[in-house]
Amino acid sequence: MTSKPDFIVIEGPIGVGKTTLAKKLAESFNSDVLLEGVDENPFIERFYQDPRSAALQTQLFFLFQRARQMQELRQADLFRPVRVADFIMEKDRLFAELTLDEEEFKLYEQVYQHVTIDAPSPDLVIYLQAPVDILLKRVAKRGRGYERNLDSRYLERLVESYTRFFYDYAQSPLLIVNAAELDLAENESDYVLLLEQIQKTRSGRHYFNPAPIAI
Repeated sequence: MTSKPDFIVIEGPIGVGKTTLAKKLAESFNSDVLLEGVDENPFIERFYQDPRSAALQTQLFFLFQRARQMQELRQADLFRPVRVADFIMEKDRLFAELTLDEEEFKLYEQVYQHVTIDAPSPDLVIYLQAPVDILLKRVAKRGRGYERNLDSRYLERLVESYTRFFYDYAQSPLLIVNAAELDLAENESDYVLLLEQIQKTRSGRHYFNPAPIAI
């Protein structure tokens, strides 16, 4: 096996499979895993019910939560064990741009600049992509109650935001994965194919687009 990156991040829109892949990679690499605590956010259900009334509270909670996790990662870096995360710090601002009004975003920006100054850069970012219809099916399958109110138009805007963000992304090596045909939760062969590609990706921008298996 080739050497592993010290800090791997998986990103992509809601329902694409970030957490599933993060957990599997952490198991394969015998590493720590940092997961978004979505269910820990006391405002998340209110946000899905009425986005305008709870957007700022929801976003600030996520910002402080993610900043704390990144700070703990940096402070615990003495022996540089491999770590896998299902979020990148910059994603917080991406969501804020979608959910906050102009005045709220100005306030958010001031806070963001202060709390993210020491966020470590990933050694590899894995960006999972899938069409909105597939994302909606996966969200429905996992059965989180508050996600029943997920607006498909919001998800479409989120997918577009991720596309724009990663179009120019160059801060870390990037592997862009077409996850539409991948079943990382239940198909081990899909995961093994992706793992092989991850182990080969060390610099630059790469694409992984597995063809569906004919039956």
